[in-house]
Amino acid sequence: METDNLVLAITASLLLFVNCTDAPSGYSPYEKEISKKLSEMSLEEKAGQLVQLNIDKICDPNTLELMPEAMEEIFGRYKIGSILNTMGENCPDREWMRNVMAQIQEYSVKGCGIPCIYGLDMIHGASYLAEGTLFPQEINLGATFNPIHAHNMGKTLAYETRSMDVAWVFSPVMDLGRNPVWPRQWESWGEDAYLQTVMSEIEMRAIQGEDRNNIGTENTAACIKHYLGYGVPATGKDRTPAIIPDYELRERYFRPFEACIKAGALSLMVNSASINGIPTHASHKLLTEWVKEGLDWDGLIVTDWADIDNLYERDHVAADRKEAIAMGLNAGVDMIMDPYKPEITEDICELVREGIVSEARLNDAVARVLRLKYRLGLFENPTTDSEWPLVGSREFAQLAYEAAVESEVLLKNNGILPLKEDTRILVTGPNGNSMRCLNGGWSYTWQGTNNPKYVEKYNTIFEAMKSRFPSTRYVAGVSYIEDWAGQNEDASGIPEAVKAAGDCDVILACIGENSYCETPGNINDLTLSANQIDLVKALAETRKPIILILNEGRPRVINEIEPIADAIVDILLPGNYGADALAALICGEENFSGRLPFTYPKYVNSLHTYDFKVSEKREMIDGAYNYDAKMDVQWSFGDGLSYTAFKYSDLRVDKNTFRKGDNLKFSINVTNTGKCTGKESVLLYSSDLVASMVPDVKRLRAFDKIELAPNETKTVEFAINADELAFAGDDGEWHLEPGEFRISVGTESIIICCME
Repeated sequence: METDNLVLAITASLLLFVNCTDAPSGYSPYEKEISKKLSEMSLEEKAGQLVQLNIDKICDPNTLELMPEAMEEIFGRYKIGSILNTMGENCPDREWMRNVMAQIQEYSVKGCGIPCIYGLDMIHGASYLAEGTLFPQEINLGATFNPIHAHNMGKTLAYETRSMDVAWVFSPVMDLGRNPVWPRQWESWGEDAYLQTVMSEIEMRAIQGEDRNNIGTENTAACIKHYLGYGVPATGKDRTPAIIPDYELRERYFRPFEACIKAGALSLMVNSASINGIPTHASHKLLTEWVKEGLDWDGLIVTDWADIDNLYERDHVAADRKEAIAMGLNAGVDMIMDPYKPEITEDICELVREGIVSEARLNDAVARVLRLKYRLGLFENPTTDSEWPLVGSREFAQLAYEAAVESEVLLKNNGILPLKEDTRILVTGPNGNSMRCLNGGWSYTWQGTNNPKYVEKYNTIFEAMKSRFPSTRYVAGVSYIEDWAGQNEDASGIPEAVKAAGDCDVILACIGENSYCETPGNINDLTLSANQIDLVKALAETRKPIILILNEGRPRVINEIEPIADAIVDILLPGNYGADALAALICGEENFSGRLPFTYPKYVNSLHTYDFKVSEKREMIDGAYNYDAKMDVQWSFGDGLSYTAFKYSDLRVDKNTFRKGDNLKFSINVTNTGKCTGKESVLLYSSDLVASMVPDVKRLRAFDKIELAPNETKTVEFAINADELAFAGDDGEWHLEPGEFRISVGTESIIICCME
């Protein structure tokens, strides 16, 4: 794939992104067709277009065949406009899905003259296609700091999804993973808003193509999610309330969505929880004022799973379902994902007849649904007859492998790595021989369970290591109990693992988490399980070198065992090719270049992000009062080692003083001072030294990834609009105040000054 020029162009545009609210260029050319269709539709037909149902309302769970009577009812009586999901623990192949889609479109067009739009959670590749290509999870791609991988994943998942005749993907995920307790952190790009903005926009563009009004036959519509602030629940538990000041919402959480909408995102899914006491689905401010009106956006807003029901069943801001529906529609919701209640259409009709939901609001919502279908070409071609030679291809597999290689992070190395081919290795730990652990959730099934029949051709860590190091054996020591959740453990094998260690040179302890998704992943303690800690401690008694392989969706606290490890690699959730990538890295065929996309905590009660407020860190004042406010983390955002070393020098800027709107150009020299070729993520940070609101210690403003041979030097250049250094104030406005800023890249820093 020719990606370099595209990615560079998109990255350049992001570097110049400013705090404005200009609308995406041009509206759709389909407005006459939409108006005509609206004039011909009955109230019932309009209501049906606003509802999305789960596929098991029309599909027999035992035979996996569509039920004609149910199809007649759903599309003929209720005029339902959208279907989502797959059947339980079954992951469809292309043949089954294409047959299903042909029947769905036949009944939909016959029922109301409008094609159905089908949606799937394709989170890290075509994750709901049996023969599809699974990339590393988004958290891994964040660790690459390389937008090319976001582009490649978006392009691949769109192609393979469209090969199923499915035209809508609920992706990319754009939740900032700033609370490591939250069970969906691994679905995010990490904790930084700028990193999220760059990677999300590039993936979104790759999914949709460059013409938002004419989505190609090898592309799909993207649904950016979950708007907004979903990743920072106060308790860390999924779908629970968040407390986020408006200035934080603006500065960190809104801007990535704003950038994607301006870049042409066609749809948006809403945060399932509440912010500052207001359920997001009921927030006219966030849905209509900030997005539809503020960005002059003509796209579609869809709820998450059964979230309209939550307005009265969980949140108690509505007295009953009918009031909840009105609240959501009037706030700005256009499509209601109500998986099991097609009769919700009758409630919508009643609300319109009673004037509680205006006809104008109804027509606007329906128009947004129709607009999406027109942009996808579904009216002309609800299904395709194309050949799809690249589905599950070696070409796509290579892209996923390359992403995995760049995503795995070397955090510690006391000189033990790389290993020699004749090294006798004991692979142990519950994650050492499991594909489920490597892939994580949203992999063939919702929780990543029941996957053996889909992953037989891929290598676990043990299998990949044995292919490189023949004298490798596996003893689990600790195993996951494979019930539905798979989060309980059996530690009875620890003595066997300790015994096996006597016959090895190096221990590869593969620890972390089993797959999980959403609420089943909620935990009360971020510390790694006691069983796994005991396993590592017992192995340490053998005095054999230990390499910790962290295979986890979020950083689990390991301060007890970190000191006894000779090397530590965090592979996160690297996908089907993640073990092959790890083995290639450990033997030295590949070089580590991943960087942490989050701050790795050292203690469960000391959770920080890299961009903390300067006032959070203070140790002593005159009078010997000890604040005990130290930033003691295990590893920082951006940390990651290599088999080589890089030197930074000669940081420059084209103007030392600047004003609002100025473009600033920075350059830095980077030299590979080691003995092997390596890739380096070059990260540029800014620090506002004095501001009217307590400033962050630093903020990522630009990044680039380069490859250098030994003794090679490259000059890396960055262009940043001065307005990017502004902060959101408590008044809701952006402020770029006169004063000094420190710009730092690697070991180098300079001071620049904003003038009046």
